[in-house]
Amino acid sequence: MLVGSYNPLFVVLSILVAILASFTALDMASRVSATQPRRTAARWLLAGGVAMGAGIWSMHFVGMLAFRLPIPLGYDLWLTLESLLVAVAASLFALWLVSRATLPHLRLALGALLMGLGIAWMHYVGMSALRMQPAIDYDRVWFVLSIVIAVGASWSALYIAFRLRTVEHALLPRLIASVVMGLAIVGMHYTGMAAARFPADAVCGAAASGGVPTEWLAACVVLLTVGVMAIVLIFSLQEQRMQSRLLHLRNSMLAASLDDARKELFHASQHDALTRLPNRQLSHERIEQLLQDGNAFAVMSIDLDGFRHINGAFGSPVGDAVLMDIAERLRRMLPPEDLVGRLGGDQFVIATTLKTANEVDAYAERIILAVNSARGGGRDLRITGSLGMALHPDHGNSPAQLIAMAETAMRYAKQAGHNTHTVFADWMNDNVEQDRHLLEDLRKAIGTSQLSLHYQPRVHAENGHVSGAEALIRWRHPEHGYVPSERIIRLAEQNGLMSVLGTWILEEACRQMRCWQDAGYHDWIISVNVSDRQLGSQQLLDDVRSALERNELEPARLTLEISESAMMRDTETTIAVLRNVAALGVGISIDNFGTGVSSLLHLKRLPASEIKIDRAFVLTLEESDEDVVIVSAIVALGHALNLSVVAAGIETPAQRAYVERLGCDQLQGVLLGRAVSAESFIRLHGGSARQAALDARLSSFHNTPE
Repeated sequence: MLVGSYNPLFVVLSILVAILASFTALDMASRVSATQPRRTAARWLLAGGVAMGAGIWSMHFVGMLAFRLPIPLGYDLWLTLESLLVAVAASLFALWLVSRATLPHLRLALGALLMGLGIAWMHYVGMSALRMQPAIDYDRVWFVLSIVIAVGASWSALYIAFRLRTVEHALLPRLIASVVMGLAIVGMHYTGMAAARFPADAVCGAAASGGVPTEWLAACVVLLTVGVMAIVLIFSLQEQRMQSRLLHLRNSMLAASLDDARKELFHASQHDALTRLPNRQLSHERIEQLLQDGNAFAVMSIDLDGFRHINGAFGSPVGDAVLMDIAERLRRMLPPEDLVGRLGGDQFVIATTLKTANEVDAYAERIILAVNSARGGGRDLRITGSLGMALHPDHGNSPAQLIAMAETAMRYAKQAGHNTHTVFADWMNDNVEQDRHLLEDLRKAIGTSQLSLHYQPRVHAENGHVSGAEALIRWRHPEHGYVPSERIIRLAEQNGLMSVLGTWILEEACRQMRCWQDAGYHDWIISVNVSDRQLGSQQLLDDVRSALERNELEPARLTLEISESAMMRDTETTIAVLRNVAALGVGISIDNFGTGVSSLLHLKRLPASEIKIDRAFVLTLEESDEDVVIVSAIVALGHALNLSVVAAGIETPAQRAYVERLGCDQLQGVLLGRAVSAESFIRLHGGSARQAALDARLSSFHNTPE
């Protein structure tokens, strides 16, 4: 047997190379784990695998160079390169394994087995690069022991690398671990060398056939290994410094971002996400500040009229655009010290300090005009709002109480006809004493400028031209603002005032119709609602005749609207009164048609000229097939009895399209126009009516035979 020896210098060098390779492996493991972008992590994995594999391979061949035999030695180039590739592949696998999020025991064991076999493969392929003849004989015990050591060393390396990969400032633990791993790898190599048995007559085939000389191999191995690992470690150190600077900069930026985020989060918690106005919480706090100042101020609640129909007809993006436009208009219009907030949905709140009580009305009118000017997504929409006001200290001493009072007043403003404002009053609590005071005020208001009529247009479905208007009563109380029409009628009917009030309404409506007729609107018809109490009295006939005569108005220019419920109370008396009125030439319209249970039994006996479909059916046409069938049946019934059919309560273009398609003759609703004063009515609808009359005359002229 050939007896080998070792060069102590190369043995020490092999140990140092193994420790350096281990340190490189641990550093690369932490670098791969800490890198977030996949491409960067993949580059570090590749660089680390090459450096670690070259280090392990270099340690092996430095150890081989330390071994001396009494014969010339050389190494086969391709087998040497194969052993290098095996070392790099095993190292890549090891780094990939320890860069995973978890490393269970079973995966660690399998990984250690594969890596250990890879290192053993690298060692014994490197040994075969000598191409000894006859072949090297290996002692089985030492051979198995070397593989066990390789697997154990791999297990230790993987475990230590996984544990230390995320530890910051772990230079000393990493150096200690590198020494342990390096010695384990060296132990495997020299155990494998101890297993080798060289026959006495053996020769090195690689040296005889011109293999790589040991001197050249030593120089290449040392230069390659040290160069690769040095470059990788230098780059790692530079990147670590750069990352430290970036981390410091990132921490500074993160601190600033967290501070900004905290401020933004605090702002978002107190402001509406859509309009960026103060939300309910901040609005309460701002009103609380006004309370602490001790000055008189007003809280206003604004709610858009029919906003859900805007969302339904045009979609929520248009609705959101309307809300943002209104918010911006109010913000620009009002002083910075005033509160403009959004309580939710389409409801806004305003709080402002008042210099004098007379400022309230003018201030409210400016706000309503701002709401009327709003647009949504470039669409020309008719936006209106109802505004309720509560005053401090008259109506409350807390934010919740003042907002509640303003919301109550806002609801009464809606009942009063929309697009108006009302100041909260005690009578809105609806008790007997307050009704008594309000009734006294109503008695005094009849015949004064407090009472007025507003007019809502009715149009022909065929051409869209205005056919007339419905007269609706409005009462602007000197202290409480607008009082809802329903409350006026209820007070008058319950207290015997309806006869006087009804006479005034008839007279005023006929007077206005006379004015319009003198202005050239000869085809218009004025509609007046008649209450239950008026129908039960013969005085209605005298009131109608007197109003027509005093204003020299043709009876055909007047239509009385009666409800089904009023007709059912005293059918015989009602029919008798209405027949006498109809005999004058006045039109009779059955309002809210379709809601009575007995109307069809008496319809043929009534001298009606038209029926008015209840708005409840019109509002649900888009959602209810049953209501479509009902409206279609009412239209068919009306036309069969030669009655004109009016669709009331139209609020959306889709509803208008439905009733036109179903055959209604006339249309009425907020989509076509809200109830406004006589002056505003002419300004809004007079021009189109004059043009329609002119077109009719021209058509008649051209069709006259010569």
